[in-house]
Amino acid sequence: MVKKEEVADILAKKQKEISISEFFLKNRHLLGFDNPTRALMMVVKEAVDNALDACGEMKVLPEIKIELKQINENRFIVAVEDNGPGIVKAQIPNIFGKLLYGSKFHSYRQNRGQQGIGISAAVLYSQLTTGKSTKVYSRISSKKPAHYFELQIDTKKNEPLILKDEEVKWEKEHGTRIEIEIEGRYLKGKQSVDEYVKQTAIVNPHANIVYITPEKEKTQYHRVTEELPREPKEIKPHPYGIELGQLIKMLQDTRANTLSGFLQNDFSRIGPQTASEICKNAKLKPNEKPKSLEHKEIEVLFKSLQEAKIMAPPSDCLSPITAELLEKGLRKEIQADFYVTTSRSPSVYRGMPFIVECGIAYGGEVDKESQVRLMRLANRVPLLYQQGACAITEAITETNWKPYGLQQSGSNMPAGPAVILVHIASVWVPFTNEAKEAIAHYDEIIKEIKLTLQECGRKLSIYINKHVKAAEQREKIDLFEKYIPELASSLSILTGDKREQLQQKLQKLLQKELPTLEAEQNGKEG
Repeated sequence: MVKKEEVADILAKKQKEISISEFFLKNRHLLGFDNPTRALMMVVKEAVDNALDACGEMKVLPEIKIELKQINENRFIVAVEDNGPGIVKAQIPNIFGKLLYGSKFHSYRQNRGQQGIGISAAVLYSQLTTGKSTKVYSRISSKKPAHYFELQIDTKKNEPLILKDEEVKWEKEHGTRIEIEIEGRYLKGKQSVDEYVKQTAIVNPHANIVYITPEKEKTQYHRVTEELPREPKEIKPHPYGIELGQLIKMLQDTRANTLSGFLQNDFSRIGPQTASEICKNAKLKPNEKPKSLEHKEIEVLFKSLQEAKIMAPPSDCLSPITAELLEKGLRKEIQADFYVTTSRSPSVYRGMPFIVECGIAYGGEVDKESQVRLMRLANRVPLLYQQGACAITEAITETNWKPYGLQQSGSNMPAGPAVILVHIASVWVPFTNEAKEAIAHYDEIIKEIKLTLQECGRKLSIYINKHVKAAEQREKIDLFEKYIPELASSLSILTGDKREQLQQKLQKLLQKELPTLEAEQNGKEG
């Protein structure tokens, strides 16, 4: 019989540290690489997100090229090229070959990426499914050479493995190109790479995007504005958005020498008077050293922070699309009869500022026989999967669309010839998981989405009442007029009256309806 101590010794020898790369290697579904079709879209998404963010950092209008090359039935090369600032040579291996490495995680401003996982996860998926290395070209200036890397990830150490590093000739003055070979499947439809690129073009109207499919079909999405998005400014954390453990760490890391200085320097919206009141309510001295506070004192300070009346955080950390440019983006890619867009004033959840924007395209070439088409986006990035688990979907199904002219059964998605686009801009979008495909169900967010939808819905109902219903009435009148001779003949047989007299009476009856119809149609100009 084995002694208990010996069993413990055996178990102790089996304990090993798990690197983040090893974890996601076994749990790739958490990052959205759970099937070949979605994996192809995710690789394109991560590369394009990085490209657009890089161009934003450089304040240059994006020129993005996306190319999918099919090698065999289930193998593709994804190539994405941009005209951004390029990447310093020393940083290239870490950015593409190390998970949880990036510059945005601790930044309180709107960004597409946040966790430092995206593009390195795509490299990891490539390595897992094809065993091939990822190729990266980058150049930071016309005065300096371009660098070319072939790399993989050492999953045990979560470190880059550099297989090739050399200077090469490259015609671009600055920018980055990445080529990733993966196992995937290319399909068209609502959750395809095609749809992702189209939606990206709509909400990034300042970008030129060239997209080449595996079938060598080339689509160019032209920019409709020369105006760059507003550059978001970095802000400090808001007191309402922190947890107790975060406050403890902030107190240990602060450079401030006094508690009052810490509150004013390390948080947004706290001035001298508010800091003094917080210290007073927590029964702490304003000149107390932050690092000297005991756990019980920190708990009281945390409670005092949460109860203090503090202004909402500033919204200049956000970069909304704006209603005007959102409408231009919709008009560019969706052929409809009517467009309405709105961009709400900033709101807050858990101390995090956010803005909800909405657009509706109605009629025209939009499908009339099914549910409305929903486009969900966060920080200008399309969310194509997990629609049923998203707060945006909940807000739409809980909105009563019948008063706005769309059909709806119970709390289901509305039906009608419409595309509904909802965009959320935030310093920290509360995604439900690492794949970043659905937004968590915060009451503040759902409420704000509903208000935005209702604002657009009211304008839609005015259009439908003035134009669509008038057109339907016109069709009915035209149909009635067409059958007047036949109807007059039938009534003549039944009543014995002359057919010509009956036809004249029916025509007069029809003429009474026309003034009302014409007045409604004239409302188009109004």
